[in-house]
Amino acid sequence: MAVGTMTFAPLVPWPLLALACVALLSFTAWTLVLRKRSRPQQPWKPAALRSAAVLLLLLAALRPGWTGGQAQTGTADLDVFFVVDTSTSMAAEDYKGTSPRLSGVQQDVMAIAKELAGAKFSLITFDNKATVRVPLTQDATALQTAMATLQPQNSRYAKGSSVTGAAQLLKDRLQTARQQHPGRPALVFYAGDGENTSAEAPSPMDSANVAGGAVLGYGTGQGGRMKETSNADAGYVRDRTSDTPQDAVSRMDEGQLRTIADQLHVPYTHRTGTEPTSDMLSHARPGAITAMTPDGPGRVELYWLLALAAFLLAIHEPLRHLTALQSLRPAVRKEPTP
Repeated sequence: MAVGTMTFAPLVPWPLLALACVALLSFTAWTLVLRKRSRPQQPWKPAALRSAAVLLLLLAALRPGWTGGQAQTGTADLDVFFVVDTSTSMAAEDYKGTSPRLSGVQQDVMAIAKELAGAKFSLITFDNKATVRVPLTQDATALQTAMATLQPQNSRYAKGSSVTGAAQLLKDRLQTARQQHPGRPALVFYAGDGENTSAEAPSPMDSANVAGGAVLGYGTGQGGRMKETSNADAGYVRDRTSDTPQDAVSRMDEGQLRTIADQLHVPYTHRTGTEPTSDMLSHARPGAITAMTPDGPGRVELYWLLALAAFLLAIHEPLRHLTALQSLRPAVRKEPTP
């Protein structure tokens, strides 16, 4: 396998990493000088090893690598953002009959990731607030783990959510991705039921920097009941707005979803669990993306070597304390001679 030039794909903007490195080196130098002046007999090696371990982790965050290997060239130059609604309504049991809506999202997201193998993926979720669950990465396993553990918001903490609650966070992430990799297309797949429970009107989604994608809708007009938590034994959310409380029913709002699709300039598709994955991707890819080929240039990741070296340096600390503990011996009390 031939390798080429060194490249970097930082997990966070490199100026922040550079600032952290400078701060670490300055703090280490100041600490060692202060230690030498005030406590010259105290060993300096442990502090230096700890700082070296942190420095290696910061360098690993730059994600160095050699060009080489193989990748699917049709998708290797794509950033794919999944924006997933995790509000309580996504627990409504009207997907494929009686399954929670979020289970459909989990299946579809991983199906898309499989079709776009080689791309970088990011997962953003929103309910009362928006959160980046997975930053842009080519590690599909990280995305799979995050999706497998994703749960709807506990009804106890639900305070009303906007269907565009992730609009600003998505906009910021798209801008950052474009600044780091100019010209790299970004796809956005929005997955939700369109039910807006916020007292405020949804803010519009910004289509800037969005090259394609789709809005995926889940649920039915008839709606479904929602479990209070993901626990199988949990009760259903109750509607207590009337004198006779009953199980609350969540109904999808396709009108809201179509509006979001129009704002992002991407197609809308209703997902019921019977449609093929091609329905989500038939109009989602930007026209600049070429057909996939299995033998395009890839990238050999080297960050794990730096992480391993940091681990080997850091393990010295617990070993040092363990050795110190083992060296301690209980004092032997001498009995007075008669």
